[in-house]
Amino acid sequence: MPFIPHTESDIAAMLASIGTKNIDALFDEIPAALRSGKLTAIGDGLNEMQVTRLMHERAALDTTQLNFIGAGAYEHHIPAAVWEIATRGEFYTAYTPYQAEASQGTLQVLYEYQTMIASLTGMDASNASLYDGASGLAEAILMAVRAHKSSRRVLLPATVSPLYRSVARSIVKLQNIELVEIPFDAATGTTDFKALEQHAGGDIAALVIPQPNFFGALEDVDALTAWAHAQGALAIGLVNPLTLALLKAPGQWAEKGADIAVGDGQPLGAPLSSGGPYFGFMCCKQVLVRQMPGRIIGRTVDMEGKPGFTLTLQAREQHIRRAKATSNICSNQGLMVTAATIHMALLGVDGLRRVAAASHANTQVLAVLASGVPGVKCLFSAPHFHEVALHLPKSSAAVLASMAEKGVSGGFDLQLHYPQLGNTILVCTTETKTNEDLQRYVAALRHALY
Repeated sequence: MPFIPHTESDIAAMLASIGTKNIDALFDEIPAALRSGKLTAIGDGLNEMQVTRLMHERAALDTTQLNFIGAGAYEHHIPAAVWEIATRGEFYTAYTPYQAEASQGTLQVLYEYQTMIASLTGMDASNASLYDGASGLAEAILMAVRAHKSSRRVLLPATVSPLYRSVARSIVKLQNIELVEIPFDAATGTTDFKALEQHAGGDIAALVIPQPNFFGALEDVDALTAWAHAQGALAIGLVNPLTLALLKAPGQWAEKGADIAVGDGQPLGAPLSSGGPYFGFMCCKQVLVRQMPGRIIGRTVDMEGKPGFTLTLQAREQHIRRAKATSNICSNQGLMVTAATIHMALLGVDGLRRVAAASHANTQVLAVLASGVPGVKCLFSAPHFHEVALHLPKSSAAVLASMAEKGVSGGFDLQLHYPQLGNTILVCTTETKTNEDLQRYVAALRHALY
């Protein structure tokens, strides 16, 4: 059966009703030069048996690499029960509660998610998720500007992921918001306080504080948060949720805590999957709740006094007039949030701590082993979490290509976005790596260099 089940007479009747001769006339505003024309590169159709064979042949081309790439997407163990539960029909096809009164199970999951994320970040409230960490950062910047009211300048350290910075600029640049880049200290790999001080006393809406930063280094979040508040600016914590099992929560930074906490929830039960889908999380102080985009689920009682769940705040364009919406967020990535909630519930506080501690310990070991290879050194002196920048004596691109031939994805080439660092790669380990894996990495690195 065709996807669109209209008959020719149905189509003719609809076209007659709107006074159009044919369907092509509906798209006549598209210049002919922009139309694709015939799909000449598409081959003849295949039958089921041929398609099956082709797909098997394509799948056979895939190889399994030992992965040491992080840079914002991390390979963690996901218990089998997580997606076994998340893909049950009750969750899999009903993760967006458009009819709230009939979606009590979904609303409860989202409420539990909000509770967990707010607890991890030490903040007062959480929304029911965003697209991903990058767009979440942009939403946090927009939110801070709305809350500050008098300034449209936001300080954005170069230690924030270059991909996040690119997305944020694309989203906010047409709203007359200025993103001012703050350089990093070449020795520590953290935000340069001297460069930051040049903006003291200026008109600033917010300072973004990554923890850990893109290099895996730990920023002095207390000092940065205190500095932002001293300028009358908001502090936006950009955090990896898994690290908060060990590190100080944004709500506890400095004397007052960060005002907004945002990040990517991918480490909490979302597989790498060639780049997604992931989800973004956002939390804030109570005073800023009405500036937060997306949706917030609340717990209440019905007319008979029975507990239930409801959409408490719905600041998105499907629920209120477009001009009144704080954001045009079309989906809350609820399925990924469901998986994250199950993941956190299965691991618990102690389980998350063990995963974070094992990831950190593996990175410490790898940094020592890799530094033992002649010419290889850890580039930055600041403490790091589960990523470390390694400077190489040869072309980083060539080294990574050679390691890939040995079945090892050796890291992220920082020279692509930070050419001033030279031949430097960003290496990540998680709890999934064994001592044998670490030794295999060093052997592949040594082979690539010598």
